Amino acid sequence: MTEQLLMDFFAFNGSLSTWKDVAGIAGNIFAFGLFVSPMPTFRRIMRNKSTEQFSGLPYIYALLNCLICLWYGTPSISHSNVMLMTVNSVGATFQLCYIILFILHTDKKNKTRMLVLLLLVFVAVGLIVAGSLQIPDNLTRWYFVGFLSCASLVSMFASPLFVIKLVIQTKSVEFMPFYLSLSTFLMSASFFLYGLFNSDAFVYTPNGIGTILGIVQLSLYCYYHRNSVEEETKEPLIVSYV
Repeated sequence: MTEQLLMDFFAFNGSLSTWKDVAGIAGNIFAFGLFVSPMPTFRRIMRNKSTEQFSGLPYIYALLNCLICLWYGTPSISHSNVMLMTVNSVGATFQLCYIILFILHTDKKNKTRMLVLLLLVFVAVGLIVAGSLQIPDNLTRWYFVGFLSCASLVSMFASPLFVIKLVIQTKSVEFMPFYLSLSTFLMSASFFLYGLFNSDAFVYTPNGIGTILGIVQLSLYCYYHRNSVEEETKEPLIVSYV
């Protein structure tokens, strides 16, 4: 009887591990979609040589989040979080490239502001890494970096609130690409499950919030996109041959 219980226990743990890996791989795939989704925006920025009304803050938040979560996923802080390391290392590379492009094409005032924010990100992450390594107790170090990564993730998921406000004000989804919102939702949902299967509250709590915000963004997109289409169809079609 005891041997059967042990076999069932290990089989259940093995199943959880498999589903955790599946959720982690799915999260990495959807995250890649999230990372490449701003490319049309930056093609437009480079074509017009202007950042227009686009904000660089979401990319700053995303870079900070990726670097902190990358540190959290390392064996020095947590265990069995390889998927977090892979997704955040790729994410940090993409965000840094976007920030550089933004700085190159924005006005002088925003250029200075973005450079200062970028420097602050590297200083902050350096202090977090150095400070956490000074904590001798592994559990305390895990809690310290875990709470920071959780707060960073929540701030990153909250950053689209700036775009949501713009969408409501302008009644246009021009500055909220559909695939960005969709990828955010899918990635958050995948890592929410990944955190649940890994029993890691520092992963599933912020990603649960991100899943809810992703649903809000998709709902707003559907609402304003539909209204925009309806308004356009009310106007007569005028074709100019000039």
